[in-house]
Amino acid sequence: MAHIHSPRLTHLALHVRDLDACLHFYRDFCGMVETHRRHSGKQTIVWLAEPGREQDFVFVLMSGGEDLQLSDLDYRHFGFALASRAAVDDIARRAEAVGCLIWPPRDEPYPVGYYCGVKDPNGNYVEFSFGQPLGLPEE
Repeated sequence: MAHIHSPRLTHLALHVRDLDACLHFYRDFCGMVETHRRHSGKQTIVWLAEPGREQDFVFVLMSGGEDLQLSDLDYRHFGFALASRAAVDDIARRAEAVGCLIWPPRDEPYPVGYYCGVKDPNGNYVEFSFGQPLGLPEE
């Protein structure tokens, strides 16, 4: 059991160039919803969360950033669990149709599972997986 005074990861903040495109991506591909928006000078700051996890973990998107240019060997990414292999295949088909699929679906030994990779509008990589022991979707 986590100690009450232990640090707890609550958010990741991304400084993005095209805020609207990133908001649409995380809504359409990841099912995230906007939970907070504010303006600080010329910057817009938006919190996104998975429905039901608004008090647990958020992505903070901030306008005014630069596109991320990852090298071919840089696999940093955000990971989202899906409920089935078919859901991974569906995300991959949708991503391929709009030109943002970077890793076609593939199988890896436990605990990695079945996954694909997609690039968000700012250049961040996002993995969609089935079969990992993390964040198992509720039945």
